[in-house]
Amino acid sequence: MAALRCRWLPHLRRSCCMTTRTTVLRSLTSAALCSTPSSSLLPVGRTSRDSPAQRHPSFAAFRTSGFSRNARRRLHQTASDATALSNETTMYYMGAIIVVFIGLTYAAVPLYKLICTDTGLDGTPNSAGRDKYDPEVIKPVPGARKIKITFASSLSDSMKWNFVPQTKEISVLPGETALAFYTAENPTDEDVVGLSTYSVVPAKAAQYFNKIQCFCFEEQKLAAKEEVDMPVFFYIDPEFAFDPYMKDVSHITLHYTFFRSRFQ
Repeated sequence: MAALRCRWLPHLRRSCCMTTRTTVLRSLTSAALCSTPSSSLLPVGRTSRDSPAQRHPSFAAFRTSGFSRNARRRLHQTASDATALSNETTMYYMGAIIVVFIGLTYAAVPLYKLICTDTGLDGTPNSAGRDKYDPEVIKPVPGARKIKITFASSLSDSMKWNFVPQTKEISVLPGETALAFYTAENPTDEDVVGLSTYSVVPAKAAQYFNKIQCFCFEEQKLAAKEEVDMPVFFYIDPEFAFDPYMKDVSHITLHYTFFRSRFQ
């Protein structure tokens, strides 16, 4: 029994020492873990709030490569400059668009005259071209029915003139010329410049209403208390009599509206 005790005694002492060492090491490790912030336990270049993109290995290398604060500031400044340049470019484009629309506003009347009067679009009468002055064109169509032409007028809210048709209505044959008059009066104590537009009702007959001479689309200046007569010389195209779509048209109204000129 004594021999057995002597044989195992060294092993027991050694086991006790190792157990004691292990216990001490575990205690020290636990104490170190409790005293160390959780963020320091993360890998280098990682924080508890890193996004998935920041957890990428290349980002960790980028963060730990000693990227200076000044360099970051330069990057932020470059991004700010790019944003400012983009905003400035946008403002230039917006300014150009505004200028274009202002130009189109001033060119509205000439464009209207150029397009509508040549095509009869939207009830606008055609202005007779040079070929339509030919006597072979301006000839009454024998046996055609007469068309009653009524004249009407109106003024814009800013226009203080008196403007009425002297000729209320007239009946003409297709191809027959006719002359009518409007009267305009400026009852105010100042000179006023006016501009007129016109239209035809029904709109489908506008392509056949040809004006040889009129006062539309031209500035008309009337002195204070001045009154003038304004002529309209026109004819209905002879083709009107042969167009099946015009069979139901026996009455046409020519309407003029005067506006105060914006350039006054």
